[in-house]
Amino acid sequence: MTPRAADAAAAGAADAAPPSAGRPTRPAPPTEDVPRIYPRRLPEPTSRELLRRGRTIAKVVAVHFTPTALRQLRTIRHGALPAAQLARPLRKSFQDLGGTFMKFGQIIASSPGMFGDDVADEFRACLDTGPPVPFPDVRQRVEEDLGMSLRDAFAAFEPVPIGTASIAVVHRARLHDGRQVAVKVLRPGIEHTVATDLDLMQPLLEILVRQTGDQMAGSTLQLLDGFRVQIGEEMDLRNEARSLAHFRRLQSEFDLKLMAVPEPYPELSGRNVLTMEYFDGVPIDDLRQVADLGFDPGPLVQEVMRSFFLTTVRWGAFHGDVHAGNMMLLRDGRIGVIDWGIVGRLDPSTHRFFLALLSAAMGDESAWPVVTKHITDVYGPAIGVAVGMSDDELTVFIRSIFEPALTRPFGEVSLAGIMQTIQLQMAEAQGVEAHQRSVRAILRRLRTQRRVRRMADQAGGLMSDFDRGTFLLAKQLMYFERYGRLFVSEVPILNDRAFIAQLLEGVDLSDLAG
Repeated sequence: MTPRAADAAAAGAADAAPPSAGRPTRPAPPTEDVPRIYPRRLPEPTSRELLRRGRTIAKVVAVHFTPTALRQLRTIRHGALPAAQLARPLRKSFQDLGGTFMKFGQIIASSPGMFGDDVADEFRACLDTGPPVPFPDVRQRVEEDLGMSLRDAFAAFEPVPIGTASIAVVHRARLHDGRQVAVKVLRPGIEHTVATDLDLMQPLLEILVRQTGDQMAGSTLQLLDGFRVQIGEEMDLRNEARSLAHFRRLQSEFDLKLMAVPEPYPELSGRNVLTMEYFDGVPIDDLRQVADLGFDPGPLVQEVMRSFFLTTVRWGAFHGDVHAGNMMLLRDGRIGVIDWGIVGRLDPSTHRFFLALLSAAMGDESAWPVVTKHITDVYGPAIGVAVGMSDDELTVFIRSIFEPALTRPFGEVSLAGIMQTIQLQMAEAQGVEAHQRSVRAILRRLRTQRRVRRMADQAGGLMSDFDRGTFLLAKQLMYFERYGRLFVSEVPILNDRAFIAQLLEGVDLSDLAG
C-alpha cells in the first residue's frame, strides 16, 4: 500500500457492498444539513520561534532563488520570469522547509487548472512527504488523547507507519474484535510549527509577488488565507470524524454503491487521534496499479462526481480535497474516498451562483443573467467597462466561457479557462499598469485581512474574509477535470444530465436572482 493511499484505511469484505451503477434515489431529508466543523485555534508563536524559523527560511530561499534572481537581472527587459522557472526553486524551498510548506505545496500540486500542468507536476513531490514520528511519541499521543493504554485500545498496533504526511502519520492497527483499522495521529508539536510557518509564509510570498510579478506567485499568495482556515480545521480530528459519519450516511441514503467512505470509531478517536476503517487499495491516478486490479475506473470517477453534485446542490457542502491521493481504487472494485479533514461549505450567495450555473448549463436561458449578476457582484460593475461590454454582451461573453467547460467532453476543454479568461481580457483592456496595480491591490487586501483576522482573534472570534468555499469549489472542479481527462475524456462533467436535472427540481431562479 502506498503512503498516499494510506491516509485512511479499507472496507472489510464482509461489509463491502457489491459494485452497482444504480441511479441515486431521493430519500427523506437528512437529520442535519452539514457536519459541524470548528477550526483549532493555533498558538501565538514567540518572537524567538519566529526569528529562528525566519532565519532558516531566509537561508533556504536564498540558496534556491539566487540563480533565478540573477537570471531575471540578465533578462529584465523581457519582463517577469515564466511560472515554470519560478516553480522549481519554490518547490525545492518548500521541500527543504518541510511541514506546513509541504502541506501548502500539495495544494499547488493538485491544482493544474489554476497553476498549469507544468507547475502542478513540479510540485507532485509534495504529495508524499514527511518523516515518521518516533513510536514512543506516537504511543504517548494516542494514550493521552484516548485516556487509555495502547494495549487496552488495540489488540495490535504496528509501530511502522503506513502513511507519513506533513501534519499527521497513519498507523495500521487491529481492534480486539479482529477488525483492521487505520489510526491517524497528529504530529506532536505540529500546532506550534504550523502557527510559526503561517506567520512567515505570507511575507515570503509577498516578496515573490513584488520581485517577479508572476501570476503563479500572486495566485499562491491569494490561497494563503484559505489555507490558514483549512489547516486549522484539519488539526482537530474530531471534525474529520463527524464528516466521515455524515457523508457515509448520505452515500448510503442515495444508493451510491460504487463509492466507499471509511467508518470512524468515535470511542477510539479524539482531538489528535482518529481511528477509522482500513481501506486497501491504490491511488486512482496510479495507472499501472489500477490496470493490475482489472477494474474500469471511469464509472467510479463518475460516481464520485455524482456524490459531489448531490451534496453541493442540496446542502452547499462537499469533500474539499479530492486530489488523487484521497481517491483509491479498492480491491473489491469500489472507489474509496478518504481524508475528510477538509469540507467545503458555500455561503448562500455562492450556493445560489452554483445552482444558477448548473441550471444555465442544463439549458435554462433565464439563468445566464443570474450567473452574470453574481460575477459582477464579486468583481464589481467595472468588469464590463474593462472589457468594453454592455451587460447583455457581458452575459454572452461569460456564457462563452462557462458553457463549453461544463457541456463539452473533458478532453476538449480546460476548466482553467473559467478562472483565467476574464482576468486576461481585463489585462488586455487595461494594459500592464493595470496588472501592476492589481498586484498592489492583492497585497493591500491581504494586509487588511490579516489585521481584521488578528482583531477578531483578540476578540475571541474565528473568521476569515477569504471566500474559502468558492476556492474549494473551483479546486474540486479542476480535480475532476484531471480525472476526466485520464479516464472519461469523451464525456463532459455534466454527463449524467438526468441526475443533475433531478437534483435541480424545485430550484426557483427568481430566488437565485435575489
